[in-house]
Amino acid sequence: MQLAGKNILITGAGGFIGSHLVEAAASAGANIRAFVHYNSFNRWGWLESFDHNLRDSIEIFCGDVRDPNGVRDAMKGIDIAFHLAALIGIPYSYHSPDSYVDTNIKGTLNILQAARDAGVQKILVTSTSEVYGTAQYVPIDERHPRQGQSPYSASKIGADALAESFYRSFKLPIAIVRPFNTYGPRQSARAVIPTIITQLLANADEINLGNLSPTRDFVYVKDTAQGFLDIAKSDKTIGEEINIAAQTEISIGALAQKIIERINPDARIKTDDVRIRPEKSEVERLLGSNEKIARLSGWKPLISLDAGLDETIAWFKDTKNRQFYKPFCYNK
Repeated sequence: MQLAGKNILITGAGGFIGSHLVEAAASAGANIRAFVHYNSFNRWGWLESFDHNLRDSIEIFCGDVRDPNGVRDAMKGIDIAFHLAALIGIPYSYHSPDSYVDTNIKGTLNILQAARDAGVQKILVTSTSEVYGTAQYVPIDERHPRQGQSPYSASKIGADALAESFYRSFKLPIAIVRPFNTYGPRQSARAVIPTIITQLLANADEINLGNLSPTRDFVYVKDTAQGFLDIAKSDKTIGEEINIAAQTEISIGALAQKIIERINPDARIKTDDVRIRPEKSEVERLLGSNEKIARLSGWKPLISLDAGLDETIAWFKDTKNRQFYKPFCYNK
């Protein structure tokens, strides 16, 4: 399936991955309807940072995925839907699990029902590597058991199961896309890489972090966005759950040292107990398999961790990009 000329809906379009996906889909020649979360300031998230030519080419739809009426309107005339809208912060899910059920499960249900009614050609539902929990074997492939180690991951397991049920029950042409730890420009400070960078750029000689021993599989955001497009284009991906993983891992401690060396080699790491997850909730190891996505779509990661970190740091060094970040405040 070619994307050029297709009418595409992207939910969560104003967010980190969503805004990069908008750019990538626009470059592929798609007609884009960008679904952004309604707010009284009429702000469109990271879409506000686009140049006027790109922004003017996009149809902005303000709404809420928890509202089935608005979702049905957004889905009208759409060929392919990319559903990225979600609540994603793990610590905040300990505090407000109801909101994760409403947004991630009920919101996904609204998207699925609207897509079914609208007769979309394909819908990509965004999952997360957190659904696997701590690796029981590596690399983690799509057959790995699920384990809800936080209310967030449990809500995404539920959303994935709903998506699978609509494929099996109604033949809805679904692919479940499972990114591992995406990073890059525009990522919020609830993630570890922006947390480290913004503290260091605020001239901190001591940075606050949580547990340093867990490992993660980091994928640069442009590679993740391309993974979404490649999955959408392939006819082999319908009815499949598909990882987007670099198939490499690094500990949080080693990652922090890489960034420290690039910004302030004299900085030290301080363990902040507030940032440590409950013992049984911490995902100790994530190392994903990318065999399936390569086989079904031909995707492979193109940007190394070192190159991606350099690009991310360069973006954060521009003061206008980090003006809304609060480096010494724990962002849940």
